[in-house]
Amino acid sequence: MHEVGPGIFAWVQPDGTWWVNNAGAVAGDGGVLIVDTCATEARTRRFLGAVAEATGGAPVRMAVNTHQHGDHCYGNSLLPDDTVVFGHAAMREALLADPIIDGCPPVWTPVPDWGHVTRRPPSVVFTSELTVHLGARRVELRHPGHAAHTPGDVVAWLPGERVLFAGDLLFNGLTPLVLMGSLEGALRSLDWLAAFEPEHVVPGHGPLATASELPEVLAAHERYYRFVLDAARAGRENGLTPLAAAQAADLGEFAGWADAERLVLNLHRAYAEAEGGEVDLLAALGDAMTWHGGPLPTSV
Repeated sequence: MHEVGPGIFAWVQPDGTWWVNNAGAVAGDGGVLIVDTCATEARTRRFLGAVAEATGGAPVRMAVNTHQHGDHCYGNSLLPDDTVVFGHAAMREALLADPIIDGCPPVWTPVPDWGHVTRRPPSVVFTSELTVHLGARRVELRHPGHAAHTPGDVVAWLPGERVLFAGDLLFNGLTPLVLMGSLEGALRSLDWLAAFEPEHVVPGHGPLATASELPEVLAAHERYYRFVLDAARAGRENGLTPLAAAQAADLGEFAGWADAERLVLNLHRAYAEAEGGEVDLLAALGDAMTWHGGPLPTSV
C-alpha cells in the first residue's frame, strides 16, 4: 500500500501481469471510496484488510470499477452490503454477461481460483461522468467518450490533490491489452489522460508514475499502439492471419515487456476494426496460446 497523498492510497500488486491488478482507496470525512477490487477472494481480502489498516477501519461507503475485467471487479461481492458500487453502464452489462467468473477456461495456468466471490455489478451507472463527495473531498468519475481498453473505461480523478486512478487505460512497463476495446480509441485516450496534468498516476497494472514520468509512459503506449497498427496493416496487405502477423512481427523495444502474447490479441482487435467486424474471443485466446507455446502464465 502506497500513500500518494493524504488519505489517498494505491494498492500495487507486482508483477502486474494476467489477473494481478492495482487498486486504490480514498479516505474522506465519514468513510472510504474504493477504486476497484481484485480478481480473487484471497487478493481482495488482503487489499481490504490493508485499506482498513491504513484508514483506521473507516467504513467503505462507496466503490467504483474502472472497467469490466475480473481482476478489477470480481472482488466486489466482498465489499460491505451497504457499499454503493459505481461504474459505467457498459461495464455493468459486460460483467452481467461475463462467463469467466463462473468457471475460467484453461487458457491460463494455473487456472485461477477465484475463491468465494460472486457476480456483483455496479448499482449506480453513468455514461459520461459523475462526481462523488467524501465530505469536502471531490472525486470525479469520468469516461473518455469512446471505447479504449474496453467500452466502459472509467478513471477516478481527484482534482484538488491531482491524483489520477487510470485503470487499464495505462499498463506501466508491460504490454497493454485492447482485445475488448479499440486501438484507435486507446490512442485517443492518451491525450485525454495527459490533459488531466496529474501529479500522481495509479495505472491499472505496473508501477506508480509521477508527473515527470507520465510523458514517457504515455509515449511508450503510443509507440506500442502504432506498432500494432503497422503490424496489422502489413499483415492484412500480405494476407496473413492475426497469428501469422504476430509471428512475423519484430517486438523490438517491447520484447522485454511482460505478457508479450497480447500482441496476438491486439492484432485480432486491429483486424476487426479495419474490417468492420467483431473479435472471436475464443479464437483470439487460442491464437495467443499458440504464439505463447501453451497456456498463458498467471500468478493467481
